[in-house]
Amino acid sequence: MMTNRILLVDDDDAVREVFQEGLEKRGFEVVPAANVNEALRLISGEDFDVLLTDLRMPEAGDGFTVVSAMRRTHPSAVTLVISGYPALEEAMSSILLQADEVILKPASIAEISRIITEKLSNPASRVAMMAMEKERAGTILERETESTIQNWMVRVQSNAELRVVPLGSSERTGHLHRLMSDLVARLRQDADDKTSPSLPAREHGILRYQQGYSIPLIVEESRLLQVSIFNTLQNNLARADFNTILKDVMTIADEVDSQLKQAVLGFLESSRLPALVAKKSAKPMQSDAELRF
Repeated sequence: MMTNRILLVDDDDAVREVFQEGLEKRGFEVVPAANVNEALRLISGEDFDVLLTDLRMPEAGDGFTVVSAMRRTHPSAVTLVISGYPALEEAMSSILLQADEVILKPASIAEISRIITEKLSNPASRVAMMAMEKERAGTILERETESTIQNWMVRVQSNAELRVVPLGSSERTGHLHRLMSDLVARLRQDADDKTSPSLPAREHGILRYQQGYSIPLIVEESRLLQVSIFNTLQNNLARADFNTILKDVMTIADEVDSQLKQAVLGFLESSRLPALVAKKSAKPMQSDAELRF
């Protein structure tokens, strides 16, 4: 029986030793690499069934370089990335890297071994995924709008900060369909710069002021929306067009930030309005004689 070969890339000597020993005990052949140059040399000169690499080594782009090289040279290899990034960054990383899976730190040897075995045992599904018709991010997000909103709502309901303001599901999500529609339209414009501010986002900020939100809560909602959007793309990774995904991800981040700005502006306008009304009401009435002069 042929032993599956794993290229293990990590700049931490202790981590490499622990992973190599643990995986070899489970029947794998492990070839370690301590840096990107060593990994690239091995990828170009030897055959591997699996890549297991840390995402961030000395430089932020190291993991991307190694995965890209493995994808080009050994496209059928299982590619696994180990990441300690927060949820948003890990989702973006998996999208941009086209990794088969992102394993969060701390990860046990047993769990990593299970994932590798599972991926290797079902190569037909991976071939089928690679053969799927590719779609732009806008097409994916338009089709998956409802699931994205549901994912966002689950995150909001489990967020202690946002639960302080008691709202029903429709009150929470009423704005999201229009914001997602604006986002899809922006992606399809294929424009580098936003052409006009989002009116639904401005109206959302006004509504959130009336509902008793604060600006930090609006920011937290926006952060969770980005996480949910990237989660949707990650779940549809097999269909994503990787010739355009990097630009689309940058556009998504820019549009969500732009929508957040409009929401905050709407919130601030609403918060100042009562003070302006009170100031006008407190102004002394002028007499007829004063008005004539």
